[in-house]
Amino acid sequence: MSLLKVIVLAIVQGLAELLPVSSSAHVVVTEKLLGLDPSSPPMTLLLVMLHTGTMLAVIAYFWPRWRDTYFRGGAAFRAFAGQIVIATFFTALIGEAIVKVIEKTLWRNVPHAEIEDLFSHLEFIAPALAAAGLLIVIAGIFERRHPAGVVSPAHDVNARRAGVIGAVQGLCLPFRGFSRSGATISTGLLLGVVKSRAEAFSFALAVVLTPPVVLRLLRAGHERGADLRSAAIESVLGAVVAFLAGLLALRWLSRWLEGGRWYWFGIYCLVAAGGVMLLHRAGY
Repeated sequence: MSLLKVIVLAIVQGLAELLPVSSSAHVVVTEKLLGLDPSSPPMTLLLVMLHTGTMLAVIAYFWPRWRDTYFRGGAAFRAFAGQIVIATFFTALIGEAIVKVIEKTLWRNVPHAEIEDLFSHLEFIAPALAAAGLLIVIAGIFERRHPAGVVSPAHDVNARRAGVIGAVQGLCLPFRGFSRSGATISTGLLLGVVKSRAEAFSFALAVVLTPPVVLRLLRAGHERGADLRSAAIESVLGAVVAFLAGLLALRWLSRWLEGGRWYWFGIYCLVAAGGVMLLHRAGY
Protein backbone atom coordinates (compact mmCIF):
# COMPACT_ATOMS: atom_id res chain seq x y z
CA MET A 1 0.00 0.00 0.00
CA SER A 2 1.43 3.40 -0.97
CA LEU A 3 2.08 6.03 1.69
CA LEU A 4 -0.28 8.40 -0.09
CA LYS A 5 -3.16 5.92 0.23
CA VAL A 6 -2.30 5.37 3.91
CA ILE A 7 -2.36 9.11 4.58
CA VAL A 8 -5.62 9.62 2.69
CA LEU A 9 -7.33 6.77 4.57
CA ALA A 10 -5.94 8.02 7.90
CA ILE A 11 -7.27 11.53 7.30
CA VAL A 12 -10.68 10.17 6.32
CA GLN A 13 -10.78 7.88 9.37
CA GLY A 14 -9.55 10.57 11.77
CA LEU A 15 -12.05 13.16 10.59
CA ALA A 16 -15.07 10.93 9.97
CA GLU A 17 -14.61 8.78 13.08
CA LEU A 18 -15.04 11.78 15.36
CA LEU A 19 -17.33 13.98 13.29
CA PRO A 20 -21.00 12.88 13.26
CA VAL A 21 -20.85 11.76 9.62
CA SER A 22 -20.16 7.99 9.98
CA SER A 23 -16.55 6.89 9.66
CA SER A 24 -17.52 3.42 8.42
CA ALA A 25 -19.42 4.87 5.47
CA HIS A 26 -16.56 7.17 4.51
CA VAL A 27 -13.87 4.51 5.01
CA VAL A 28 -15.76 1.94 2.91
CA VAL A 29 -16.27 4.46 0.10
CA THR A 30 -12.62 5.56 0.29
CA GLU A 31 -11.41 1.95 0.17
CA LYS A 32 -13.51 1.30 -2.92
CA LEU A 33 -12.34 4.48 -4.67
CA LEU A 34 -8.68 3.71 -3.85
CA GLY A 35 -9.01 0.07 -4.92
CA LEU A 36 -8.05 -1.28 -1.49
CA ASP A 37 -8.94 -4.71 -0.10
CA PRO A 38 -10.29 -4.29 3.46
CA SER A 39 -9.70 -7.99 4.20
CA SER A 40 -5.96 -7.92 3.36
CA PRO A 41 -3.43 -8.29 6.22
CA PRO A 42 -1.88 -4.82 5.72
CA MET A 43 -5.35 -3.26 5.79
CA THR A 44 -6.24 -5.15 8.96
CA LEU A 45 -3.23 -3.75 10.79
CA LEU A 46 -3.80 -0.27 9.38
CA LEU A 47 -7.43 -0.21 10.57
CA VAL A 48 -6.32 -1.34 14.03
CA MET A 49 -3.81 1.49 14.23
CA LEU A 50 -6.25 4.07 12.84
CA HIS A 51 -8.82 3.19 15.51
CA THR A 52 -6.09 3.41 18.13
CA GLY A 53 -5.01 6.82 16.89
CA THR A 54 -8.54 8.24 17.01
CA MET A 55 -9.13 6.78 20.49
CA LEU A 56 -5.99 8.51 21.76
CA ALA A 57 -7.20 11.76 20.17
CA VAL A 58 -10.48 11.47 22.08
CA ILE A 59 -8.66 10.87 25.37
CA ALA A 60 -6.25 13.76 24.82
CA TYR A 61 -9.03 16.17 23.84
CA PHE A 62 -11.63 15.30 26.46
CA TRP A 63 -9.44 14.41 29.44
CA PRO A 64 -9.50 17.92 31.00
CA ARG A 65 -13.30 18.01 30.73
CA TRP A 66 -13.72 14.45 32.03
CA ARG A 67 -11.34 15.15 34.90
CA ASP A 68 -13.29 18.22 36.01
CA THR A 69 -16.71 16.59 35.49
CA TYR A 70 -16.43 12.88 36.24
CA PHE A 71 -13.28 12.57 38.35
CA ARG A 72 -13.72 15.50 40.71
CA GLY A 73 -14.85 13.22 43.55
CA GLY A 74 -15.93 9.74 44.49
CA ALA A 75 -19.66 10.41 44.11
CA ALA A 76 -19.25 11.98 40.66
CA PHE A 77 -17.10 9.08 39.48
CA ARG A 78 -19.50 6.42 40.80
CA ALA A 79 -22.45 8.11 39.08
CA PHE A 80 -20.48 8.36 35.83
CA ALA A 81 -19.31 4.73 36.01
CA GLY A 82 -22.87 3.58 36.62
CA GLN A 83 -24.12 5.54 33.62
CA ILE A 84 -21.40 4.05 31.41
CA VAL A 85 -22.30 0.53 32.56
CA ILE A 86 -26.02 1.11 31.92
CA ALA A 87 -25.41 2.62 28.48
CA THR A 88 -22.98 -0.13 27.47
CA PHE A 89 -25.41 -2.83 28.66
CA PHE A 90 -28.20 -1.48 26.48
CA THR A 91 -25.78 -1.02 23.57
CA ALA A 92 -24.78 -4.67 23.74
CA LEU A 93 -28.37 -5.84 24.28
CA ILE A 94 -29.82 -3.93 21.31
CA GLY A 95 -26.83 -4.38 19.01
CA GLU A 96 -26.48 -8.12 19.57
CA ALA A 97 -30.24 -8.66 19.26
CA ILE A 98 -30.29 -6.96 15.85
CA VAL A 99 -27.27 -8.94 14.67
CA LYS A 100 -28.78 -12.26 15.76
CA VAL A 101 -32.14 -11.50 14.13
CA ILE A 102 -30.47 -10.61 10.83
CA GLU A 103 -28.18 -13.65 10.92
CA LYS A 104 -31.11 -15.97 11.69
CA THR A 105 -33.33 -14.53 8.96
CA LEU A 106 -31.55 -12.87 6.04
CA TRP A 107 -28.35 -14.90 6.32
CA ARG A 108 -29.54 -18.16 7.81
CA ASN A 109 -28.29 -20.17 4.81
CA VAL A 110 -24.93 -18.37 4.42
CA PRO A 111 -22.08 -20.15 6.28
CA HIS A 112 -19.52 -18.03 8.16
CA ALA A 113 -21.40 -14.85 7.29
CA GLU A 114 -20.56 -11.68 9.21
CA ILE A 115 -22.84 -8.70 9.63
CA GLU A 116 -20.08 -6.34 8.43
CA ASP A 117 -20.07 -8.10 5.06
CA LEU A 118 -23.74 -7.31 4.53
CA PHE A 119 -23.67 -3.68 5.58
CA SER A 120 -20.43 -2.79 3.78
CA HIS A 121 -22.47 -2.59 0.57
CA LEU A 122 -23.20 0.95 -0.55
CA GLU A 123 -26.91 0.29 -1.12
CA PHE A 124 -27.25 -0.32 2.64
CA ILE A 125 -24.88 2.43 3.73
CA ALA A 126 -26.80 5.17 1.90
CA PRO A 127 -30.15 4.80 3.75
CA ALA A 128 -28.36 4.43 7.11
CA LEU A 129 -26.44 7.63 6.40
CA ALA A 130 -29.67 9.39 5.46
CA ALA A 131 -31.35 8.20 8.68
CA ALA A 132 -28.45 9.55 10.75
CA GLY A 133 -28.62 12.85 8.88
CA LEU A 134 -32.34 13.19 9.53
CA LEU A 135 -31.85 12.51 13.26
CA ILE A 136 -29.07 15.10 13.48
CA VAL A 137 -31.15 17.72 11.68
CA ILE A 138 -34.14 17.11 13.96
CA ALA A 139 -31.96 17.27 17.08
CA GLY A 140 -30.23 20.43 15.90
CA ILE A 141 -33.51 22.20 15.23
CA PHE A 142 -34.96 20.98 18.54
CA GLU A 143 -31.94 22.22 20.50
CA ARG A 144 -32.11 25.66 18.88
CA ARG A 145 -35.78 25.97 19.81
CA HIS A 146 -35.41 24.44 23.29
CA PRO A 147 -31.88 25.25 24.51
CA ALA A 148 -30.95 23.38 27.69
CA GLY A 149 -29.01 26.33 29.12
CA VAL A 150 -26.68 25.77 32.05
CA VAL A 151 -25.71 22.38 33.47
CA SER A 152 -28.16 21.17 36.11
CA PRO A 153 -29.56 17.80 37.19
CA ALA A 154 -32.55 18.46 34.93
CA HIS A 155 -30.24 18.93 31.91
CA ASP A 156 -27.51 16.37 32.57
CA VAL A 157 -26.98 12.68 31.84
CA ASN A 158 -28.65 10.42 34.40
CA ALA A 159 -29.28 6.66 34.54
CA ARG A 160 -32.46 6.81 32.45
CA ARG A 161 -30.95 9.05 29.77
CA ALA A 162 -27.79 6.94 29.72
CA GLY A 163 -29.92 3.88 29.01
CA VAL A 164 -31.70 5.58 26.12
CA ILE A 165 -28.41 6.86 24.66
CA GLY A 166 -26.91 3.38 25.00
CA ALA A 167 -29.90 1.79 23.27
CA VAL A 168 -29.60 4.19 20.34
CA GLN A 169 -25.87 3.46 20.20
CA GLY A 170 -26.80 -0.23 19.89
CA LEU A 171 -28.67 0.61 16.68
CA CYS A 172 -25.47 2.07 15.25
CA LEU A 173 -23.31 -1.03 15.72
CA PRO A 174 -24.65 -3.25 12.91
CA PHE A 175 -25.61 -0.50 10.46
CA ARG A 176 -22.67 1.12 8.72
CA GLY A 177 -23.53 4.70 7.89
CA PHE A 178 -25.61 5.30 11.02
CA SER A 179 -23.16 7.62 12.78
CA ARG A 180 -22.49 6.63 16.40
CA SER A 181 -21.45 10.08 17.59
CA GLY A 182 -24.19 11.76 15.58
CA ALA A 183 -26.89 9.46 16.95
CA THR A 184 -25.77 9.53 20.59
CA ILE A 185 -25.18 13.28 20.81
CA SER A 186 -28.46 13.95 18.99
CA THR A 187 -30.30 11.65 21.40
CA GLY A 188 -28.79 13.53 24.32
CA LEU A 189 -29.95 16.84 22.85
CA LEU A 190 -33.48 15.51 22.29
CA LEU A 191 -33.54 14.34 25.93
CA GLY A 192 -32.69 17.88 27.08
CA VAL A 193 -29.04 17.26 28.00
CA VAL A 194 -26.71 20.27 27.82
CA LYS A 195 -24.63 20.16 24.64
CA SER A 196 -21.25 19.92 26.35
CA ARG A 197 -22.38 17.03 28.56
CA ALA A 198 -24.00 15.15 25.67
CA GLU A 199 -20.75 15.47 23.73
CA ALA A 200 -18.51 14.44 26.65
CA PHE A 201 -20.65 11.40 27.49
CA SER A 202 -20.88 10.29 23.87
CA PHE A 203 -17.12 10.20 23.46
CA ALA A 204 -16.61 8.53 26.82
CA LEU A 205 -18.74 5.72 25.39
CA ALA A 206 -16.55 5.77 22.27
CA VAL A 207 -13.45 5.03 24.35
CA VAL A 208 -15.25 2.08 25.94
CA LEU A 209 -16.27 0.70 22.53
CA THR A 210 -12.94 1.11 20.73
CA PRO A 211 -10.96 -1.74 22.41
CA PRO A 212 -13.57 -4.38 21.42
CA VAL A 213 -13.46 -3.07 17.84
CA VAL A 214 -9.66 -3.31 17.81
CA LEU A 215 -9.76 -6.83 19.29
CA ARG A 216 -12.29 -7.92 16.67
CA LEU A 217 -10.03 -6.65 13.89
CA LEU A 218 -7.03 -8.42 15.39
CA ARG A 219 -8.98 -11.66 15.75
CA ALA A 220 -10.18 -11.42 12.15
CA GLY A 221 -6.62 -10.93 10.97
CA HIS A 222 -5.41 -13.87 13.04
CA GLU A 223 -8.15 -16.16 11.67
CA ARG A 224 -7.02 -15.29 8.14
CA GLY A 225 -3.45 -16.18 9.05
CA ALA A 226 -2.29 -12.59 8.71
CA ASP A 227 1.15 -11.51 9.82
CA LEU A 228 0.21 -8.25 11.51
CA ARG A 229 3.85 -7.20 11.68
CA SER A 230 3.77 -6.48 7.97
CA ALA A 231 3.28 -2.87 6.91
CA ALA A 232 4.07 -1.77 10.49
CA ILE A 233 5.75 1.51 9.55
CA GLU A 234 2.88 2.58 7.30
CA SER A 235 0.36 1.68 10.01
CA VAL A 236 2.17 3.69 12.69
CA LEU A 237 2.27 6.66 10.33
CA GLY A 238 -1.45 6.19 9.74
CA ALA A 239 -2.11 6.21 13.48
CA VAL A 240 -0.23 9.50 13.89
CA VAL A 241 -2.12 11.12 11.02
CA ALA A 242 -5.45 9.79 12.35
CA PHE A 243 -4.59 11.20 15.80
CA LEU A 244 -3.92 14.68 14.39
CA ALA A 245 -6.97 14.57 12.12
CA GLY A 246 -9.04 13.42 15.09
CA LEU A 247 -7.99 16.40 17.20
CA LEU A 248 -8.92 18.73 14.34
CA ALA A 249 -12.29 16.98 13.94
CA LEU A 250 -13.09 17.29 17.65
CA ARG A 251 -12.34 21.02 17.67
CA TRP A 252 -14.56 21.40 14.61
CA LEU A 253 -17.37 19.37 16.17
CA SER A 254 -17.28 21.28 19.47
CA ARG A 255 -17.28 24.64 17.71
CA TRP A 256 -20.30 23.80 15.56
CA LEU A 257 -22.15 22.08 18.39
CA GLU A 258 -21.71 24.99 20.79
CA GLY A 259 -22.38 27.50 18.00
CA GLY A 260 -25.80 26.04 17.17
CA ARG A 261 -24.71 24.60 13.83
CA TRP A 262 -25.13 20.94 14.74
CA TYR A 263 -27.83 20.44 12.09
CA TRP A 264 -25.29 21.20 9.33
CA PHE A 265 -23.69 17.82 9.97
CA GLY A 266 -27.08 16.26 9.32
CA ILE A 267 -27.48 18.14 6.06
CA TYR A 268 -24.06 16.86 5.02
CA CYS A 269 -25.09 13.28 5.82
CA LEU A 270 -28.23 13.63 3.70
CA VAL A 271 -26.20 14.94 0.76
CA ALA A 272 -23.54 12.26 1.28
CA ALA A 273 -26.24 9.57 1.28
CA GLY A 274 -27.26 10.71 -2.20
CA GLY A 275 -23.63 10.62 -3.32
CA VAL A 276 -23.15 7.08 -1.94
CA MET A 277 -26.23 5.87 -3.81
CA LEU A 278 -24.89 7.39 -7.02
CA LEU A 279 -21.59 5.56 -6.50
CA HIS A 280 -23.50 2.33 -5.99
CA ARG A 281 -25.38 2.83 -9.24
CA ALA A 282 -22.05 3.57 -10.95
CA GLY A 283 -20.85 0.10 -9.99
CA TYR A 284 -18.75 0.69 -6.87
